[in-house]
Amino acid sequence: MRLITVLLTGLLVLGGATQAAAQTPVLTFDGTEQYQAGGQQWVRYKLRVVNWASYADALFTPAPNLPPCGLNPNSSRAWVYIRNGQSPYVRLYGFCALGSPSDLQRLWFAVQKGKRPPRRVFITITDRLRNWTVWSNTVSIGDPSI
Repeated sequence: MRLITVLLTGLLVLGGATQAAAQTPVLTFDGTEQYQAGGQQWVRYKLRVVNWASYADALFTPAPNLPPCGLNPNSSRAWVYIRNGQSPYVRLYGFCALGSPSDLQRLWFAVQKGKRPPRRVFITITDRLRNWTVWSNTVSIGDPSI
């Protein structure tokens, strides 16, 4: 009986440590901005992780020992994906080379001006070294008629 108690206590401690490492991102929508690129008009939807400071710097350091992001062999350990908030949760945009936790304050995705953006979005942060992924809350991105 004592062995079972010790094992269960150990699992709870490890589970707590995993949860602490996998902090849930708190996402907010920070507005839009219009810009031009490639001869097209775009609307950028700006997002911010409020609790960005709770993430370790190590998550955003280059990780050449992990698979590259396209041609970038020094992409970061953690990758961030912005996803449509309605099933099937399609990936809208991704960041694979953020340099520090503070970069989580400047996330965005773009939609061509005149096209309907998704009504809601969320992000996932994946630690590729530890093999865990956390999902943020879902946020409304405002008036979809922009």
